[in-house]
Amino acid sequence: MKTIVTFGEIMLRLATPDYLRFSQTDRLVATFGGGEANVAVSLANYGLPAEFVTRLPQNDLAQACMKDLRKYGVGTRHIIYGGERLGIYFLETGAVARASKVVYDRAHSSMADIRPGMIDWKHVLHDAQWFHWTGITPALSQGAADACLEAIETANRLGITVSTDLNYRKNLWQYGKKASEVMPALVAGCNVILANEEDAEMVFGVKPEGFDVQRTAGHIESSAFESVCRQLMSLFPRARKVIITLRGSISANHNTWAGVLFDGQTLFRSPSYDITHIVDRVGGGDAFMGGLIYGLLSFPDNDSRALHFAVAASCLKHTIYGDYNQVSVAEVEKLMSGDASGRVSR
Repeated sequence: MKTIVTFGEIMLRLATPDYLRFSQTDRLVATFGGGEANVAVSLANYGLPAEFVTRLPQNDLAQACMKDLRKYGVGTRHIIYGGERLGIYFLETGAVARASKVVYDRAHSSMADIRPGMIDWKHVLHDAQWFHWTGITPALSQGAADACLEAIETANRLGITVSTDLNYRKNLWQYGKKASEVMPALVAGCNVILANEEDAEMVFGVKPEGFDVQRTAGHIESSAFESVCRQLMSLFPRARKVIITLRGSISANHNTWAGVLFDGQTLFRSPSYDITHIVDRVGGGDAFMGGLIYGLLSFPDNDSRALHFAVAASCLKHTIYGDYNQVSVAEVEKLMSGDASGRVSR
């Protein structure tokens, strides 16, 4: 089976335990994570061959990171080395009315200092069927944006499906360019586009009329997003599917979760899940993307089932600590069948 290649930065994640604030804690829990690596872990969990491509420093932290990825079955043979540091992000997990908070420490990381030409994309992609990137990568630096564009153009020439999660992160765009200046050329090479309720607006000014992401009251009308999908397809003619995740935020611990997929003609709607006790929502969108890629490859003639698989997989991620979605196909399909009882399996 041909591989799925993802490209981006993986970081050391340092999180406060037990809902403590940064100012309260005297310890941090260390794990690894990053958007594109999270997607690769999901795919490997589902039994698909996934390769993660990044740039890491030559030090013990990077080696620990590599071992972590390999533990989950993710391929690392195309990772390159250089630079001086692994990026870090600090996470303070919110509760009830207090939102979670992320502080980045990734300036001049090995990945942020990557340049085009460092990766032989023709070699990396020669046995691939899918290439995935997110809007986080071009936000890091001009070099990262150029390397990402280099990969997309190579994938296009090779006839490989390209997907993106727009993943707008306002705190990352610090090198003198706006997302609206950089992203169009990259998204133009994509066949599958994923966004959340506000990504399309923040990056391209595309939004549903009368929608305020801050005032969802736990409910989002999915039909309002058909216009967003149509506008994105009009802007990017190569796109064959546009998907929007729909998060209704009741509190930091209680969200509703659903999604829509538009194929140019039909708007498919997923069931909506009521996630009442969130363990960790970081990586929820990446879990959705991993589930979506698996679904589109496994059910090529059933976009509705692919969408449902993605939403159910991501729903389960909200119950798992850390960035990675560590669930199996059987567990996702069990939830899809309507079994959300959580009864002990024995």
